[in-house]
Amino acid sequence: MTRPSNVRTDLPSGVVDSVSSIDALRSAGVSGSTIAGRCRPGGPWRRLLPGVLLLSGGEPTRNQQLRAAVTRAGPPAVITGVDALCAHGIALPRSCSVHLLLPRSRRLIPHGFVNHERTARLPDPVFVDGLPFAPVPRATIDAARQETDAERLRRLLSLPVYYGLCTGADLNAELDAGNQRGTSAVRDTLRRLDSLGDTFLHGMARRLLRTAPLPPPAWNVTVCDRLDRPIGLADAWWDEIGLAWQFGARGTGEAGGKMSHLALRAAGVVVVRTEAGMLEDSPARAAKELVRAFGLAARRERPPVLARGVVAAA
Repeated sequence: MTRPSNVRTDLPSGVVDSVSSIDALRSAGVSGSTIAGRCRPGGPWRRLLPGVLLLSGGEPTRNQQLRAAVTRAGPPAVITGVDALCAHGIALPRSCSVHLLLPRSRRLIPHGFVNHERTARLPDPVFVDGLPFAPVPRATIDAARQETDAERLRRLLSLPVYYGLCTGADLNAELDAGNQRGTSAVRDTLRRLDSLGDTFLHGMARRLLRTAPLPPPAWNVTVCDRLDRPIGLADAWWDEIGLAWQFGARGTGEAGGKMSHLALRAAGVVVVRTEAGMLEDSPARAAKELVRAFGLAARRERPPVLARGVVAAA
């Protein structure tokens, strides 16, 4: 259908993602008749939610849906669930609906693609591109409570820890503090995900390496001597030069007696040991130490050691 020649398609100032409330348009001087005309079938605008318009053609993007949901609800609404995790950098398939948290005193009739949840524990939002998202632990548990597939639930609970965005303890604390409806499977899955602490450290280490001018390492390897006998563990390993990185408690505690950093160094391996606190508080300093060690290892002859998959210490 041909658009009427007298309909302007330029957007009022202040509109983001081509989404605006009708009240904001009227405040900007757009008349009710103009709004109605542009929202007619075949017109340049369309209604996304009650009182909220999409000021462009075509189907709305996910970001436009998120902004429309927040625009309709108004502050202090917070986006949670999978959309919030995606905003924090975790790639997950999105659901059809936007999961929106509202204060318990706020009543809003559900409509369209928005799922409202009223809560007495409205989190302080993290803003990304001007949109309010729940922090990672809250978003993870909110999404997990709605997941019915066991494998997807395991992945959902593991990924935020894997990427170093929260700890297993953070998830358990959020689970205990929040709505207990639908948490039985979540609690069981978290209980089975042992070693979340180690995974969190690996997540921080991966984030650190993305800022360092180093090639990608192998992860979680056992370094063996020329007779293939285990001599040490490496959280990260650069095989071409014989560089081992140990962080957190790795190589100290129970496995440290026979698989220590001292045995690695005696075999000629360059070892960098980073405390967990440095990974979190001083990643730039830790990265600098790694780069310096990489240069040292690259300048000397590679030691005669072998890298294997993780071998349990005897």
